[in-house]
Amino acid sequence: MEEIPHIFNKRPLIIAGPCSAESRTQMMDCAQQLRETNQATIFRAGIWKPRTRPGQFEGSGDEGLKWLLEVKQTFNFPVITEVATTKHVEKVLKAGIDMIWIGARTTSNPFSIHEISKALEGVDIPVFVKNPANPDLDLWIGAIERFKNAGIRQIAAIHRGFYPYEPTKYRNIPKWEVPIELKMRIPDLPILCDPSHIGGARANILEVAQYAYDIMMDGLMIEVHPNPDVAKTDSKQQLTPKEFGEVMSNLIIRVQGDLNPPSQLERMRMQIDSIDQQLIDLLGKRFDISRNIANYKKDLNLAPFQLKRWRSIIDSRKLQAKNIGINPDFIMKLLQSIHKESIAIQNEIMKKP
Repeated sequence: MEEIPHIFNKRPLIIAGPCSAESRTQMMDCAQQLRETNQATIFRAGIWKPRTRPGQFEGSGDEGLKWLLEVKQTFNFPVITEVATTKHVEKVLKAGIDMIWIGARTTSNPFSIHEISKALEGVDIPVFVKNPANPDLDLWIGAIERFKNAGIRQIAAIHRGFYPYEPTKYRNIPKWEVPIELKMRIPDLPILCDPSHIGGARANILEVAQYAYDIMMDGLMIEVHPNPDVAKTDSKQQLTPKEFGEVMSNLIIRVQGDLNPPSQLERMRMQIDSIDQQLIDLLGKRFDISRNIANYKKDLNLAPFQLKRWRSIIDSRKLQAKNIGINPDFIMKLLQSIHKESIAIQNEIMKKP
């Protein structure tokens, strides 16, 4: 990636539009209102929607490509959609869609990436690669490299967070240290953030988008729908065009233009900040479980402190720490502080009548 092609020269690069193309009216209304905000660079819409379970809305299919092209011709938006198979690639290229993105599920499968990249050989079309569902940086980089090896020059990454195995504030865990590490490994690679899929709710979009700007991401992909409450997919995380305009107006671009990018030291500090946020979130969840345990023990008239359980925790965690190169004595002191707070929480609950 010796040069950044023209589509990525505009910073920040803003991709906006509905999660999925549902009807011609929906698409045209959304595009018109987005054009009026004067904030979007590229219009997006999912034509084929990979759903977790059958029976859900799986996109408008080929008909949606016609609506996407009409948006392009009417409102002079470059347009983008997701592809997951070689058939999708063929249809997108034949229709004249300007660019494509690769979804998280597809990025997670090197066989799919290999087939799609082969289908794109000899084609100069911008490709945006979302991170895989799990935080596997090498898998993400591998997908990017396959497209580069296929001759695609215009490549960007999209950070959309990672699947959480337990409830969190966000739909997907940001793990900001992962895209920061990607930027350190491939400095010239444009990286955008998808605050819709990270946030999972409209109220979280601005916060996530601002953090993305704060760590010098190159743009955003935001889901916008003229009437999100009736959207057939991801209704909770889609903004109205008006809300989108407000979010964009409230964002502060802290680093732009000719200002120096963060040093390697600053990027590593950003990674530490991200990990610390996750540690605090996890401690909050741990203490929530302690409260549930306290209520359970109270019902059974059990003591808050259980010596056998505590010894098991210490022994297993010290061994785990040793195996990954952390001083076991440090872990014991950390656990003692956490356990002390946990016991205090349980005692407070059990004292209540």
